[in-house]
Amino acid sequence: MATTWRVGIIGCGAISRNHIEAFNTIEGAEVTIVCDVDADRAAHTADTYGIPAHTTSVEELLAHGVDIVSVCTPHPTHEEVVLAAAAAGVHVVCEKPIAIQLSSAERMVAACREAGVKLGVLFQRRFWSAAQEMKNSFIEGRLGTPVLGQCNVILHRDTSYYSATPWRGTWDSDGGGVLMTQAIHYIDLLQWVLGEPEEVFGHIATFKHGEHIEVEDSAVATVRFASGALATIQASTAVNPSLGAQVQVTGSSGATMTLLEFPEGTEGRLTVRAAEGHIDATQSYPAGVDPNVDLGSINGALIPYHVAQIADFIDALHEDREPAVNGEDATRALRVLLGIYESASSGVPVRLGNSVSTA
Repeated sequence: MATTWRVGIIGCGAISRNHIEAFNTIEGAEVTIVCDVDADRAAHTADTYGIPAHTTSVEELLAHGVDIVSVCTPHPTHEEVVLAAAAAGVHVVCEKPIAIQLSSAERMVAACREAGVKLGVLFQRRFWSAAQEMKNSFIEGRLGTPVLGQCNVILHRDTSYYSATPWRGTWDSDGGGVLMTQAIHYIDLLQWVLGEPEEVFGHIATFKHGEHIEVEDSAVATVRFASGALATIQASTAVNPSLGAQVQVTGSSGATMTLLEFPEGTEGRLTVRAAEGHIDATQSYPAGVDPNVDLGSINGALIPYHVAQIADFIDALHEDREPAVNGEDATRALRVLLGIYESASSGVPVRLGNSVSTA
């Protein structure tokens, strides 16, 4: 067993900062090499964080003697990188979404399982204390069994968010719009709390960003779960100002809990606890708070939760157990949003046990 886990970062875009700072915060882990197709960006990242080596080649990074890689590349490239890491016997932390096609995600999960390496996927919002309390409320029976849920992701994105990054906003390079890139975090929380999703029925639209993207900037859907619970999803990046993201669940006891992330990137908090005829609520939208937060600030605020999830991943390696969010978990969230895309295209509900694809 390694006394110090040697880490390689693949992809030096904006989110790589979170991974580098997280690994370098954790005792027993050290980022030793970074990789990017842009040689200048790889060199700049290595220099900025004092990382000993940099390269433009995934193969060279894997040959460098790393034990773990963090995959921070654009969505459609995840599979190629993860399969290469698995073949080299290297453990993998992958940014969400795990992939943009279900078959791709399934190949990634299978390859890591067959190679005996761990695969973790970043859904760091599960590590909020409020999210943990919501989950545990069902585990411990305080809310009864799941009955209803809703996921509202009402965010602002300026047109520059799409125009400044060429791979954003196309089906081939991004895999989708607000569902794939933003709402997937909260869809994950919803299904984590309510259980296995079985069927979705949805619609997508582009109301604001149509000049810059070919994917959706807005979507609505209903979800039916194996537990019998029903839920709604509403997501958009076409609003101004942002209202943040909310996940609300109700149990068979009649009790309801509401988790709110506002402003975006701020730790989610429970704004409503309603049970036994009593409502305990806090102010959702405090006065004087800037509702529209830039992407760099959002990512920066999430670093502590990257640290928490990556620390769990390191612990999983030491303990030879599954990480808190593994490839199967990430595939489940992907299956929901791909089902929404298929339903929006076909006009009929989609059973999630069946294979689905992007629009």
